[in-house]
Amino acid sequence: MNKNSKIYIAGHRGLVGSALLENLQQKGYTNIVTRTHKELDLTNQSKVAEFFKSEEPEYVFLAAAKVGGIVANNVYRGDFIYANMMIQNNVIHQSYKHNVKKLLFLGSTCIYPKNAPQPMKEDYLLTDTLEYTNEPYAIAKIAGIKMCESYNLQYGTNFISVMPTNLYGPNDNFDLEKSHVLPALIRKIHLAKLLHENQYDEVLSDTGFSSIEEAKTYLSSFGVSDSGVEIWGSGKPRREFLWSKDMADACVFIMENRDFKDTFSEGSKEIRNTHINIGTGEDISIKELAETIKTIIGFEGELHYNTNKPDGTLRKLTDVSKLKALGWTYKMNLENGIKEMYDWYRNK
Repeated sequence: MNKNSKIYIAGHRGLVGSALLENLQQKGYTNIVTRTHKELDLTNQSKVAEFFKSEEPEYVFLAAAKVGGIVANNVYRGDFIYANMMIQNNVIHQSYKHNVKKLLFLGSTCIYPKNAPQPMKEDYLLTDTLEYTNEPYAIAKIAGIKMCESYNLQYGTNFISVMPTNLYGPNDNFDLEKSHVLPALIRKIHLAKLLHENQYDEVLSDTGFSSIEEAKTYLSSFGVSDSGVEIWGSGKPRREFLWSKDMADACVFIMENRDFKDTFSEGSKEIRNTHINIGTGEDISIKELAETIKTIIGFEGELHYNTNKPDGTLRKLTDVSKLKALGWTYKMNLENGIKEMYDWYRNK
């Protein structure tokens, strides 16, 4: 890519896409194309085709996706598999039809089997059963990886798939029902602190209710009160977290410096598992994470673990050897990242 290359970021308003947009702008890229969901519904095949015909982007970052936490993934199973497959099918196919020079497809490490050996290597894909709660989302992302591989092998395209670990950062989703674990914990513990300190005006401002009784009733349904916060599961599962801006930097590095041919060994009889894990290679238990957030926020109440709720996969740690061999490592440590994210949330 050069600085005036026409670059399309699909999903530029989300956690991933906004970090990509900022990174590219900071690096001096000036010809970036974006569309909001209202302007372009990526699940609409004809609209996506019209967009590519009109804009003819040279490079594509496919960061658009329907995402959510353990509750949303388990409840809205049909929505997750339909929307994600439609988005990626349309964008990847039109990128091929309109001769896009390089595409980067962003997936998720939930593609790996529930009981995959740890840390998870790229070669563990499709070796065992997926985690049930997010199986539809994972299957959609696996289909995207295989679509990129298949188009590369049949049509000679240069499409690369990357699998970021759990991301967090500015523009994350803090919805109490649909967010991922880290932003959900930040918001829950923050609101519990406000309740504990009788800062009711701030509680109402955050939740949008007109009375504190309504707000308290709503928050209690998510395990938030002035005395403590309920957390799903035992707190024992371990998760890896990557600052979204680090993820964006890794993606831009790959687009600038690496091609599909760099993702597998020359002379391979079967070309598969060409995707690249993006992560830190380090993890933390949910209990340790919650205690860290509690300390940073300054909440003095209790954290209660509801063991009647599912834990999900007990450990999800990526093997980032492939990424390191390609020349990139992360920069932001977790504690500093949480502090920055909490500051961002309070300011927004």
